Amino acid sequence: MAFVQFSKVSLAFGDRDILKDVSVNLAKGSKAALTGANGTGKSTLIKVMAGLITPDGGTRTFQKDARIAYLPQSGLTHKGCSLREEADKAFADGYELEKELDSIGDQLKDGSGNQKTLLERHDQIINLLESTGFNRRRVTAEQILIGLGFERCDLDRNCEEFSGGWQMRIALAKALMVNPDILLLDEPTNYLDIEAREWLEKFLNNFEGGFLLVSHDRYFLDHTINEVYELFNGELHRYPGNFSHYEKVRDVELETLIKEYEKQQEEIAHLQEFIDRFGAKATKAAQAQERQKMLDKILEHQIIIPESLKKIHFKFPPAPHAGRLVATLQGLTKSYDGSRKVLDNLDLVLENGERLVVAGHNGAGKTTLLRIIAGEDSSFSGEVKLGAGVKIGYFSQDNAERLKGSQTVLEAVEEDAPLELIPKLRDMLGAFLFRGDDVFKSLDVLSGGEKSRVALLKLLLRPVNFLILDEPTNHLDMHSKDVLLSALRDFGGTVIFVSHDRGFIEDLSTRVLELKPGKYRLFPGDYRYYMERLEREEAGLESSSADENRLTQNKNGGAEVSTGQKPAPVTSGKASWEEQKKLDAQKRKMERTVSALEEEILATEEKKSVLENSMANPDVYSNAVKAKAVQKEIDELNSKLDELNKQWEEAAEALEAL
Repeated sequence: MAFVQFSKVSLAFGDRDILKDVSVNLAKGSKAALTGANGTGKSTLIKVMAGLITPDGGTRTFQKDARIAYLPQSGLTHKGCSLREEADKAFADGYELEKELDSIGDQLKDGSGNQKTLLERHDQIINLLESTGFNRRRVTAEQILIGLGFERCDLDRNCEEFSGGWQMRIALAKALMVNPDILLLDEPTNYLDIEAREWLEKFLNNFEGGFLLVSHDRYFLDHTINEVYELFNGELHRYPGNFSHYEKVRDVELETLIKEYEKQQEEIAHLQEFIDRFGAKATKAAQAQERQKMLDKILEHQIIIPESLKKIHFKFPPAPHAGRLVATLQGLTKSYDGSRKVLDNLDLVLENGERLVVAGHNGAGKTTLLRIIAGEDSSFSGEVKLGAGVKIGYFSQDNAERLKGSQTVLEAVEEDAPLELIPKLRDMLGAFLFRGDDVFKSLDVLSGGEKSRVALLKLLLRPVNFLILDEPTNHLDMHSKDVLLSALRDFGGTVIFVSHDRGFIEDLSTRVLELKPGKYRLFPGDYRYYMERLEREEAGLESSSADENRLTQNKNGGAEVSTGQKPAPVTSGKASWEEQKKLDAQKRKMERTVSALEEEILATEEKKSVLENSMANPDVYSNAVKAKAVQKEIDELNSKLDELNKQWEEAAEALEAL
């Protein structure tokens, strides 16, 4: 079985320990996430695992011929050939094997070389070409590219024509095409829309090899992985289960850590106060020196809480008063080439307090619609009416391009902050990943992602009552998204937004507008309802006729068909009281099962850890009989953990289905 194993790997940059005795094992079937605060070294660790960085100490072992594919966060570009030709480069190893196969054929034909060895190698190559999918490479390449959002007509386009985000999709596609044994993915969802993320989710669920990935998409992680490795203060800790389970366990651990931190801070302050007060007095000098020694000892083992783990919450400035109707769109039509209509006769009414998400594939007109409502695009037909007292705050990725000059980040944000929020700005900037001296960077030296975060925070500090947000979660980590989500939930105004983060959408939206080129539908429920509706339609349980493709608002804010026909009744899906009571009982029973399994997994992990540590004891490793017995116990615990994790996955899936 293919594997990559790292034992006690250490790496330091100057006097900072990035990795301290890190150990991890990835093998066939591993479905792991790597998490940790920004700047902790996640990308560095993945590069070490990929063999791109040599650590200062420790060992990296892997099975001979194990195929490892690595995708970095950004920076890859492709040029000089078509997309189809670039994809074919992923199979370079297969082409080399084909050449070797031809050479072996020639040697067998003329009788040169060791015939037995040649035949064995011949069979080995045939099996390799089959197992790696080389013989199905063209079909595989096309399926993966289309799954990641490319059109068939894109296959013969030159790679230079694709933007940076699509360039990274090409790189991701190539990593997946080679069917590696181990897949290392650093932020693979950064440049993917929801449809491409869902496709990648299914791909990873069916992937037979092992993978380790970094992502800030909680929903994506919950549906792809079954173990989490957290990099914290240079140390790596493993947590079995999905990402939400890891967060629950970690919250308990952090609560204890924070209590210890606060207790230690009190002790430090108490000692420092005594030293400051009596250090200069001759009668107390000896006692002050003793306190200084105690303080120095504590500071050697000082508990540090990273900024990213500090809970931050902020509220928007109060939204100015606005009427019930915030925006009314009538007959909105937009075409870029005069023939193909991106938006066609769209009618929409937005009421105060709504949080409407605009859904649809790339090119469906989502960004176009937001630009029109925000007043950024005036070349359309139809009408956009804003309600009385409406004040718009518009965010798009273009906002970042307007941030220039020698102003510091802190100064730029202070410009838009109400007086009462000035004392909280450092915390807010920390929540948006500007920590320590980062707040004193000038705007001119910021990256595109950093400028985007500054632009978003500046917008959120302005007193507006209608937020129009185009991909606000781009360039934010999970903690920052949580802060933003909490603030938007408390926001007293109206929100219309586009996002590719499904978890963010599900937790924020109250209504869904689905766009398709020239068509639209409005769903009165939240995003979960919308996805359930699509699944029912796909299964033939719900009508999705052409007559339903265009919807307008009726007087009650519901959805009705513009042709005048009544929409097909929607099944509520609610169970009777008795059925609901039965379901609740089943759910409680399954929750107890999941909880018991989690506790047993943690106990088994701890027992395994004790045994693994004992292998470093000379009394054990120098005694072959003892070492063999301990290793046997470890192997048995590994088997038990595999079975427990399998049971946990089945129970968790059953619980989720209830």
